[in-house]
Amino acid sequence: MKGDIYKKILRKIKQYETIVIARHIGPDPDAICSQLALRDAILEKYPKKKVYAVGTGVSKFRKYGSLDKVDVASLRNVLLITTDVPNFYRVDGVEGLKFKEVIKIDHHPFEEDFGGIEWIDDSSCSACQMIADFLLKVKWNLSSNVASNLFLGIVSDSDRFLLSYTTVETFEIVTKLLKISKIPFTKLYEKLYERPIEEIRFRGFLADNLQVSENGFAYVDIKFETIEKYHVDSATASNMINDFNYIKDVYVWCFVTHDFKNNLYKVNIRSKGPVINEIASKYHGGGHKYASGVRTSNREDIDKLLTELDEACKEYKRSIEK
Repeated sequence: MKGDIYKKILRKIKQYETIVIARHIGPDPDAICSQLALRDAILEKYPKKKVYAVGTGVSKFRKYGSLDKVDVASLRNVLLITTDVPNFYRVDGVEGLKFKEVIKIDHHPFEEDFGGIEWIDDSSCSACQMIADFLLKVKWNLSSNVASNLFLGIVSDSDRFLLSYTTVETFEIVTKLLKISKIPFTKLYEKLYERPIEEIRFRGFLADNLQVSENGFAYVDIKFETIEKYHVDSATASNMINDFNYIKDVYVWCFVTHDFKNNLYKVNIRSKGPVINEIASKYHGGGHKYASGVRTSNREDIDKLLTELDEACKEYKRSIEK
């Protein structure tokens, strides 16, 4: 079945001279690396095509490559490819784009049909794993830059192969990627894990202020003043959520960050047992069963969300005690 979807995607890439590649708002390394790797791989294979990676830039992710500044509304006869995003309202940088066809490449559970080719594999640890598999199967040459971004996206979204989404296939794809590209992969970890001292101190704040309920639910409510105090940004906490994976007797944990400038609350949620994406979907969020997020401007939604997550932990705790 994968062979059929690969042929369809390859056929569309060959067909269109103008291709726009987009990912979700508030990107993580997998989102950025997947769109950049796919853009660069297409351009290396078809250098005469016009291929653009679009979306709002994030300064800390510039080390992975540059996004394209283009007026998407002026483009015509466009193939849109989205990576790492299950619902269209969260696709970044495509306002005004009149695309002719669309391809979705996503590893989240299905939420919305984009009306084109839907390649969804929620058994994959990352969008980068899916794209790496595609590029390996169609036997395109992989430059060091493309292979490096794919590797970093896989490592990031699997949390160094620690999360349950990591499979034998993940290791098989990574092995093939490394054998073919011969990238110095151990040196790449610096791109993912090197942090300024302000972020290290902010991580200490998170640990000191983690509130843990008797049901095994933990959270930190991060005020705008705290973000300013530690000289970090509202996205910093999301990059640290997996640092708290192995706290004994904590089943679900989340960070609530207030983006004061945009009047938006961002919630990153992780779980070691209770299913959380169904809860997140009630509050304009979603994601995986054990890794989800929420964005809302309503503070009351946050309070309700925290209560539901705590209740989910309570039920889960009862089930394992039985």
